[in-house]
Amino acid sequence: MTLTYKTQGTCSSHIELDVEDGIVKEVAFWGGCNGNLQGISRLVKGMPVKEVIARLEGIRCGGRPTSCPDQLCKALHTLVD
Repeated sequence: MTLTYKTQGTCSSHIELDVEDGIVKEVAFWGGCNGNLQGISRLVKGMPVKEVIARLEGIRCGGRPTSCPDQLCKALHTLVD
């Protein structure tokens, strides 16, 4: 399933992701810290959705209550909950 998720409270504005059979196939962030987000995208590719959520949910960016990895988890929750 392919999803475009509008982020809230981060420098990135959207996340495009593709999940198939509970496995993350592709992730692309629009905006944000390009190098870091490319790294996150490559690291989670091929991982089970539940593992991505377990590792990245709740990460904060500076004083913000969320981060791009946390927003990725919110997007993934819409696919598995």
